[in-house]
Amino acid sequence: MKNFLFLGIAIIFEIIATSALKKSEEFTKLIPSLITIVGYCGAFYFLSFAIRTIPVGIAYAIWSGVGMVLITIIGAVFFKQIPDLPAVIGLSLILIGVIIINVFSKTTGY
Repeated sequence: MKNFLFLGIAIIFEIIATSALKKSEEFTKLIPSLITIVGYCGAFYFLSFAIRTIPVGIAYAIWSGVGMVLITIIGAVFFKQIPDLPAVIGLSLILIGVIIINVFSKTTGY
């Protein structure tokens, strides 16, 4: 279960890094650029702990799926990038897939 905590921390770092990437304006702004670099390093660092017992494909599916949904919400709230209906449906399907993996798959490592 500790490895899912590491995966959650990796997702948080990735969301922070991606949000800062938007603000870095192609790495022309120092502070957002540094946050982006540190955030992605932290994301991969904690992901490396998570994949000790969680299969890499499952961990990556959860990491990217949850990250996509959360960064879409952040984009809508902070950057006024409102997804249209097809995007919401697609993101919902991704989230449903992550839930199915976690609830029903025997390959998640627990």
